[in-house]
Amino acid sequence: MLRLVYIFAYMGIWLLAIMPLDLLYKISDILYFGVYRIIRYRKKLVRENLRNSFPEKSKVELRVIEHKFYHYICDYMLESMKMLLLPKEELFRRMKFNNMDLYLEMIEKHGGIIVMMPHYANFEWAVGVGAFMKEGDIPMQVYKPIRNKYIDDLFKYIRSRFGGYNVPKHDAIREVVKAKHAGKKMALGLVADQSPNPSGLHFWTTFLHQETSFMDGGERIARMMDFPVFYCDLKKERRGYCEATFELMVESPKQTTHGEITEMFARRVEETILREPAYWFWSHRRWKHKPQKQE
Repeated sequence: MLRLVYIFAYMGIWLLAIMPLDLLYKISDILYFGVYRIIRYRKKLVRENLRNSFPEKSKVELRVIEHKFYHYICDYMLESMKMLLLPKEELFRRMKFNNMDLYLEMIEKHGGIIVMMPHYANFEWAVGVGAFMKEGDIPMQVYKPIRNKYIDDLFKYIRSRFGGYNVPKHDAIREVVKAKHAGKKMALGLVADQSPNPSGLHFWTTFLHQETSFMDGGERIARMMDFPVFYCDLKKERRGYCEATFELMVESPKQTTHGEITEMFARRVEETILREPAYWFWSHRRWKHKPQKQE
């Protein structure tokens, strides 16, 4: 049964992936109507998240962001499927990578780096950065495995087409240490703005006017390995075009205090969202956990 699901999923994604992006965006416009107007996908949650994050904005302003978000999320789904067959040349025409000299310099100097990014804009396309790395260096990307093994394998393939090495989130430290012992240099990428599991509520901060917990795994690995930490600042230029700028946050993590790097990341993500709010994942249950009150 699971394999049958995979076959149909692959066929559907392949049929979409062979289409040019201009046609996919026309499909996205139709999909938007169904997702927003008919299914009303998580509309209540999206509105609550926007209202709590921007208390200063009027209802009209929030609706503008909401409409743009649903257009964006439909584009994102089809852009991710297009990655199955997207030629490298087209990816690099549509996705600009800035500050690569410093990115590669830090890998060479320290043996590895940590790259932290949010669920923002065309973040799936950022896997193309692996194509810039030296042969033999490992572009690792942390991911959450999908229960269906076949679908999981499909998305791992899509995300590894440009040299990426997929690492399950619970194996990240082990894989980094293993590569280090093998004498490999690496870049470890984490999409680190999700809400942690209840067991991972280690770091709290004020984020978009709300008490928010952040995953601190990237910081813990950085401090353990003393790898420089970059923030991947994503900017959506226009439909189908994005820019990724790698900003060095910390070169020597062992000299930082606990939580300092995670706080830096939270502030960078907030700046990115405030610049253009519509292109973040407002449909995530980002604030499902609340800090425990101190007695």
